[in-house]
Amino acid sequence: MSAQRSVVVIPTYDEANNILRLVEEIHAVVPDMDILVVDDNSPDGTGKLVEELAERDKRVRLMSRPGKLGLGTAYVQGFSDCLEKGYSIICQMDCDFSHQPHYLGDFLREIEDVDLVLGSRYARGGRTEDWSIKRKALSIGGNMYARMILSVPFRDLTGGFKCFRREVLEAIDLSSVTAEGYAFQMEMTFRAYSQGFRIMEIPIIFPDRTLGQSKLSGGIFWESLAMPWRLRMKKR
Repeated sequence: MSAQRSVVVIPTYDEANNILRLVEEIHAVVPDMDILVVDDNSPDGTGKLVEELAERDKRVRLMSRPGKLGLGTAYVQGFSDCLEKGYSIICQMDCDFSHQPHYLGDFLREIEDVDLVLGSRYARGGRTEDWSIKRKALSIGGNMYARMILSVPFRDLTGGFKCFRREVLEAIDLSSVTAEGYAFQMEMTFRAYSQGFRIMEIPIIFPDRTLGQSKLSGGIFWESLAMPWRLRMKKR
């Protein structure tokens, strides 16, 4: 893997309490991995913290956007930038430590043999921690619902901890991806699967965030319910 340039894309909005520690822990696991933070003009100064860090550490870059434009567009812009910069391996993760940095080493090992690695809460050995019964039921039920409609073998279609080979992102028309939130994660995995790429799920433990607030909204929830049908009809 050392011959291939790798990067992790991290969208942020009000993550000042997490971002510097996250960067530190990522580089403790994979010292040569670059980090692209896509910040949506966080009122708490997240972008300023990253900007100052980037001046000292060339492995860190900031993409600053004018406002809260959404998770899906943040990833699309970040992925497009990384493709232009020539990265071979492009990972994605959240900033709230629900996606634990130590799994990045596992991703980079497994991506040697496949095209897309999914961090899965519901693969054998994976689990969530500190979730309410209602939240667990919604997540498990939502994944079963999407899996049934789309006829795919993956247990965690809504997870956002992933590692792509650049060929996957090049094959997906990123400009046509408009989904947000969980629906974005579902769409990216389904489109990669539909094009015949090799996909592997590896188990992760997913604790609830301890600092900051969840960005889940009602609109994201309803979009996630509609997305499997949209993808199924589009494929037909």
